[in-house]
Amino acid sequence: MLAVVADPIYRAPKGTRDILWPDSARRRALIDRFAEVVGTAGYTEVVPPMFEHLEVFQRLGDATEVVRKEMYDFEDKGGRRVALRPEQTASVVRAFAQHRPTPPWKTWYAGPNFRYERAQKGRFRQFDQVGVEALGPEDAHLDAEVIALAWRFYQALGLRQVGLQLNSLGGPGDRARYIETLRDYLTAHREELTEESLATLEANPLRVLDSKRDGDAEVIAAAPNILDHLSDEASAHFDRVREALDTLDITYTVVPSLVRGLDYYVRTTFEFTSEALDAAQDAIGGGGRYDGLAAEMGAPATPGVGFALGVDRTLLACDAEGVFGGPTGVIDVFVVDTTGGHEALRLTDLLRRSGLRVDRAWDDRSMKAQMKVADRSGATLAVIVGTEELDAGEVALRDLRGDTGQETIAVGNLLDVLRERLR
Repeated sequence: MLAVVADPIYRAPKGTRDILWPDSARRRALIDRFAEVVGTAGYTEVVPPMFEHLEVFQRLGDATEVVRKEMYDFEDKGGRRVALRPEQTASVVRAFAQHRPTPPWKTWYAGPNFRYERAQKGRFRQFDQVGVEALGPEDAHLDAEVIALAWRFYQALGLRQVGLQLNSLGGPGDRARYIETLRDYLTAHREELTEESLATLEANPLRVLDSKRDGDAEVIAAAPNILDHLSDEASAHFDRVREALDTLDITYTVVPSLVRGLDYYVRTTFEFTSEALDAAQDAIGGGGRYDGLAAEMGAPATPGVGFALGVDRTLLACDAEGVFGGPTGVIDVFVVDTTGGHEALRLTDLLRRSGLRVDRAWDDRSMKAQMKVADRSGATLAVIVGTEELDAGEVALRDLRGDTGQETIAVGNLLDVLRERLR
């Protein structure tokens, strides 16, 4: 038999995919778990639009690859330049500038972002993130709270091989002075850098520190340390963040080369890695402070701090550690009705309204055919209605997954029996 090949037009675009059950249910469960964890600290959900005016994302920095190479931006039918969101911090801060909620504003989000980049394992052109943003206080303890929420979320998933990398980029003046120092150093060693890093050097010297290429390793290792260029105020802030994390028993490694990929970061920056994944794909989330972003969008100067965690990478880490598996079944009970289907209609509605997950067969199929569907459904129990059971006001209850066999029970007792058997 010849295989049928779908027309490329009717396949998901490159870098995207359809997420079917049980993967879709697992992702929903992850988001629900995230909402529970951050909700304990008073964070409430915000749902920003999937596209914004282009200028919102240009606040990420014209030198960042996200803006220069990866954004899906276009002119809409009204002649406006808009872009699909490549991340959500900018959108959340824009919402803060527009609606002016009373600080501190502590909010969380979940949903897709879009970047035109090379698709690979755990990285797609449409990808989901969960994250939090907290605007108002500049207290270093808020930095620690935000980091702790991500840490506790990973723990709630069962992950135990998560590492935390920590750094400070200092205030805007510290960062600017350090960039010039770094530029001078890298320029003096340009002969030792890879071609890719030379191109990055022209656009954003900080991003050279992100290079994982062997040819750059020696130069990066000897680069000026940003922690030696912090103001007294920024240094004290960083010390307080570390002291808070120590108090919370959250382990971390200070990594002076950790700069993150977006220009709005100042002071605290951090990244979570999974020791269970390959080094090239071990980053599962991160964030930091962006104290100047709200003012750039027209709000009063308002400090902010937050993080974004990659859903795909986090689930890969869960797979690698063998935790937070997917659901094992869609339904609890399957109704088999050989009397014409009316009883299946009535019973499924009754049981669903009682909170059970229930399905049935269709098209008035035979008992044998319906039982095959019941077995494939993954249900634990089958409720069977035949002519004799209907006349007697009874149903047959069959265990589809164990060896308890079949019993006859009164319809009036069905719900209580099902609840007891499904506990």
